[in-house]
Amino acid sequence: MTNYSLADLGWSAFFSRQDIPDGATPMRISSVHRDRVEAISPDGPQSLSTADRTGEFAPGDWVLAEDGQVTAVLERQSLLKRGGAGNDARPQLLAANVATLGIVSSCNADFNPARLERYLVIAADAGCLPLVILTKADLDDDPGSYVKEAEKLSPLLTAIAIDAKDPEDVARLNAWCRDGETLALVGSSGVGKTTLRNALTGDVAETQGIREDDAKGRHTTTSRALVRTLAGGWIIDTPGMRSLALTDVSDGIAAVFEDIEDLAEGCRFSDCAHETEPGCAITAALEAGDLDADRVKRWRKLKAEELHNSETLAQSRARQKGFGKMVKGAMARKRSERGR
Repeated sequence: MTNYSLADLGWSAFFSRQDIPDGATPMRISSVHRDRVEAISPDGPQSLSTADRTGEFAPGDWVLAEDGQVTAVLERQSLLKRGGAGNDARPQLLAANVATLGIVSSCNADFNPARLERYLVIAADAGCLPLVILTKADLDDDPGSYVKEAEKLSPLLTAIAIDAKDPEDVARLNAWCRDGETLALVGSSGVGKTTLRNALTGDVAETQGIREDDAKGRHTTTSRALVRTLAGGWIIDTPGMRSLALTDVSDGIAAVFEDIEDLAEGCRFSDCAHETEPGCAITAALEAGDLDADRVKRWRKLKAEELHNSETLAQSRARQKGFGKMVKGAMARKRSERGR
């Protein structure tokens, strides 16, 4: 068993400045399960129970614990989340305290600008640096063209094309996951996330590539886990995502589409829908050829989706709050009746 110091685990001045009781030992969550969370401390691995839903925790979280139970979650430096699945309005927490979000796509039909923009939004909202990793570079005659297309999406990102099966090529990623730094990997199934993780950590997890006939693949990673890299940092590999709903990420949309949002400030009407209204700065820019029409459509779609999902989340929270008050009131009445 390898023991890690707090610095090894990614501890920084940001966490040192927080209110930590004397004698308490912080530990970092490595994985989240239905009934418990697993953590890594300087004393070794820990299995902890939680008073709250385990869904309130994410791999990468720093926590305090006592008698095998989590007592506090330290303020997060970053938090990656996506909209809940199905009718669940609550966001799903993907990873915490991540410095860089590795958005994995490939140099084939999986490359999708609209999907990449969704990942860029959650990275910007979380405060992570976005790194677009384009795998299968060895199978394309011009992988550089994919890099250029990715870099057009935002000045915030870095894009690189690599052969995930070439150790020397993959070693270029060490710059983002060394010396306690944490890199999270997201992307569709079969694009090479698990192959990258294996190369960066020395693990041998099961992999499954994209089928050549349709560029599709199946899930190979089924849970999120914080794993040590050979370069001395950490990596969080996430399951392949069929969908990436956006909830409560308006700041991320504003950052990724900053040029369009800035133009919108110049519209004649504050409630301009940017369609047929007179004095619309965005319509004028489209007519002048200064904006890409497809990109504006994607911006409108993400804005509408985020607004709908955030309103649904607010309604869900209001219902939960009202239900909690109702339960407390009923319990108070029962106690009052017993005392008569």
